[in-house]
Amino acid sequence: MRDYFQKNGYKKACVGLSGGIDSSVVACLAVGALGKENVKGLMMPSHFSPDESVEDAKALAENLGIDYSVLPITEAYTAIIDTLKPVTGGTDFDATEENIQSRIRTVLLMALQNKDGYVLLNSSNKSENAIGWCTLYGDTAGAFSVTGDLYKSEIYDLARYINSRFDNVIPEIILKKEPSSELRPNQKDSDILPPYEVVDAILYRMIEEGQHREEIVNAGFDAEVVEKIHSMVMTNVKKRYQYPPVLRLSTRSFRHECLFPLVNKYGY
Repeated sequence: MRDYFQKNGYKKACVGLSGGIDSSVVACLAVGALGKENVKGLMMPSHFSPDESVEDAKALAENLGIDYSVLPITEAYTAIIDTLKPVTGGTDFDATEENIQSRIRTVLLMALQNKDGYVLLNSSNKSENAIGWCTLYGDTAGAFSVTGDLYKSEIYDLARYINSRFDNVIPEIILKKEPSSELRPNQKDSDILPPYEVVDAILYRMIEEGQHREEIVNAGFDAEVVEKIHSMVMTNVKKRYQYPPVLRLSTRSFRHECLFPLVNKYGY
């Protein structure tokens, strides 16, 4: 990350801090690479964000010694929903409303980049990138993704390593909380996905080892889960084509060694 910033003439980075594990790790890496005085965090809670998440993000920022601001997005969200009523009014809450929240956050982060020169760091991971568990033009945005080639379980490993080296700078509650996008009431990733240990094991066989679905099922994985993960990987190629540059950390990173066809009519 330091090399990327220095060679491009960048000085400062901003991170959207959600109180989750991914953005916490990215913030730590940014401080290590650029210095705490050159990193700023934005906390952008919606009406679905638990107060605890904001407090967790604040605790991380204070442990790191970085500048941060809390910018609630409820009013902006309501204004956009009201503006859309002529075309979406009366419809049930779904991914549309969820994604609007994520995209508002990107608008605020990019404004900070444009106004004050803070380069936006993406906080994605390889698991979410693979299955499309993200919002295009929302949390997929950024100038650079330092963790986009690490599986979710590796993010946790890295967080524990950071804490072992730097006096538990990431609050323990962040490590323990269940992953959630917090885009609807009481939302948890596990509502739709298997545990990330299972997701990552399937993805590793599929991506790193190039195994077919049948091979993965024969290795002992549930056939229905394997089919679901495979379908998510294949139907979200369009998102991965639009991700920011990802730091290559594996032997099979997306857009380098791991290339899926954008058009996939006949299966894979």
